[in-house]
Amino acid sequence: MTTGQRTRSGTDAADGHREPTTIGVESGASAVDVLVMRQTIALVLPAEDELPPGLDIDTLTMVLRGHMALIVPEVETKALALHKEDIPRYCALACVGEANGKLRARAGQGAYAGLVFARKLARSLAALCDHYETLTGMPICLACDRAIHRPGESVPYDRVSNSGGAVTSHVHAACANRVRRT
Repeated sequence: MTTGQRTRSGTDAADGHREPTTIGVESGASAVDVLVMRQTIALVLPAEDELPPGLDIDTLTMVLRGHMALIVPEVETKALALHKEDIPRYCALACVGEANGKLRARAGQGAYAGLVFARKLARSLAALCDHYETLTGMPICLACDRAIHRPGESVPYDRVSNSGGAVTSHVHAACANRVRRT
């Protein structure tokens, strides 16, 4: 992280100075940046009834809509490339339809209605991110729920599935100590 880039908490990476969290896609980022989208989702989906200080609900809603406008066609294109009877295709296209409905909808009157609507957009965006990662084959770290971009960046993690078989997942090497083996 370089000077001027912000962490999720809004802290400047270089000097630790805290300013209001900025949201949105940075210049030079790819059109679908799932990490940035998930950081935006995390701003609106905490259990509290209010947003963190310094965030405007209208701006946040606009950013969520922008993220959805970027990812919907990508998920739809990748899903349509699958066989017509493929279950991931069906699920992803259902999610795209739901997201398009939310993009057409508007928030009700008042701050609370705006927050409720933003949370609906955020949940829909989270599902779209999940489908995008699945359809692109992007492995996700079991511990931190972030994409594993390079093959040497992860280590295998074996666990027992609910059906009784062994499942091999991957975690970032840095996250390996955070996962408790059962």
